[in-house]
Amino acid sequence: MRVFTTGSTGFIGAHVARKLRERGDEVRALVRSPGKAMALAELGCELIEGGLGADEAIVAGLEGCDAAIHGAAIYEVGIPSSRREAMYETNVAGTEAVLDAAREAGTPKVVYISTVGAFGNTHGKIVDETFEHPGEGFGSYYEETKYLAHQVAKRLIADGLPLTIVQPGGVYGPDDHSELGKLIKQMLRGRLPAIPFPDFGITMVHVEDVADGVLLALDKGEVGESYVLGGQNTTNRKMLEMAAKVAGKSAPKLTMPTTPLKVLKPFGGLIGPVIGYPPNLGELVSASDGMTMFASHQKAVEQLGYAPRDLEATIRDTLVAEGRLKG
Repeated sequence: MRVFTTGSTGFIGAHVARKLRERGDEVRALVRSPGKAMALAELGCELIEGGLGADEAIVAGLEGCDAAIHGAAIYEVGIPSSRREAMYETNVAGTEAVLDAAREAGTPKVVYISTVGAFGNTHGKIVDETFEHPGEGFGSYYEETKYLAHQVAKRLIADGLPLTIVQPGGVYGPDDHSELGKLIKQMLRGRLPAIPFPDFGITMVHVEDVADGVLLALDKGEVGESYVLGGQNTTNRKMLEMAAKVAGKSAPKLTMPTTPLKVLKPFGGLIGPVIGYPPNLGELVSASDGMTMFASHQKAVEQLGYAPRDLEATIRDTLVAEGRLKG
């Protein structure tokens, strides 16, 4: 199978590209800078230079492909308003450009990597793929753009695109740079005196399991269907307590209050980087305080054969791979 991919230099996309090559698929990867994608070239991927706004590169990349996987996105919470346009162009306009080009090219099968973040706040409930975001009250601009991109994907399905959607949870794994990963690293280094947003909740999943789920959706996913690719629903507090248990350390007992962050919102651009937070402290609070993105991956288990590891195994396998824990 020849597969056109976007986002293959990213955290999830790199694992997807590797797994495609390991099973013998040809991979044609859209990359902004081939010089920064040598790992893909070493895997034997064909590199197509261009961004999500480069229509000719996308069309050329799709030509002759049996499938496409669109995973390119900007994931960041707490961005200043000056960076919203770039996030919109990538997450929303870029998704429409790639998926619409695949429809025009007649690509037989397409997978779009969305997120459980497109559900928004689940208010403590474990939801499934039928859950609908209210379309307002977004916790972050990232959440808003991924919700809008999800709507684009559903519209193009209605327009005849043979598309399957996957929705990963909070993805964790070796060399992870997400906020979840940063918290665990800070704690293991003894630099986390208190737990921020202890009740923030998400389904946490190993990146290898997500990549496996993407390939399962490509092979077995029904056109027009969405599949949550989760692991274990947890909170910041429980996640850090589990990481401490695995590493033989003690988790912080204190909880970091959110009131000071709210008071410091006007000075976020100056203070955020100093205390290890993004510049938009207001968005960080709204996206974390009282927020849960709990979801069930039962549909993927039953229909795709998806089999993610639990939270303890996710953390243990990651720490072993990073050399932070003996195997």
